[in-house]
Amino acid sequence: MLELYKNIKRLREEKGMSQDALAKLTGYTDRSSITKIEKGQVDLQQSKIELFAKALGTNPGDLMGWTEETHSIPHKSYTDSIYTYDNLYPIELKKFPLLGEIACGEPIFASEDRESYILAGTNIKADFCLKAKGDSMINARIFDGDIVFIREQPSVNDGEIAAVIIEDEATLKRTYFNRENNTLQLVAENPAYRPLIYTGETLNTIRILGKAVAFQSDVR
Repeated sequence: MLELYKNIKRLREEKGMSQDALAKLTGYTDRSSITKIEKGQVDLQQSKIELFAKALGTNPGDLMGWTEETHSIPHKSYTDSIYTYDNLYPIELKKFPLLGEIACGEPIFASEDRESYILAGTNIKADFCLKAKGDSMINARIFDGDIVFIREQPSVNDGEIAAVIIEDEATLKRTYFNRENNTLQLVAENPAYRPLIYTGETLNTIRILGKAVAFQSDVR
């Protein structure tokens, strides 16, 4: 992976491109993120590697320092050949705003600063995404560091997973609303966590951002 970060810096300097310009092309807010990346202090996901490759006028394989023979990241000629199989399909991608982190555990401060973007399939019907933090949703196969895609809507059906703002804090939980008792339960997918229960005036501090419709996880 160290070769990747060296190549990013080398290609940027060869093109006379500033760190600010590269940050803008790859979805970061300023040069500080590029500085950290070029020093190898940030692990880049595959989607980000593809963005850097495009911005620097190369392909992901060359940016990683891999040869075409390895096929570790396929070149166009290789991907053209694999799509001759009936059960393999090319993935069309689009950018989703990454708003920040959302707690899978105790609620954490909610930040809506759009610092970067995530590339994912166009089949995902979402408006933005958040990075999961914690282990309260592991039985729903959502783990710490996963990207959760949210479709913005003010309410969800009972049992659906929602991104919920509690005052200035955000959490990801299954939601259940009892209209007779005017009670909202936010339930984890981990028995180590008790349900969060809100009723009466405390419901005024709750805002549903939207429904979780998909997630993106690294192979474990």
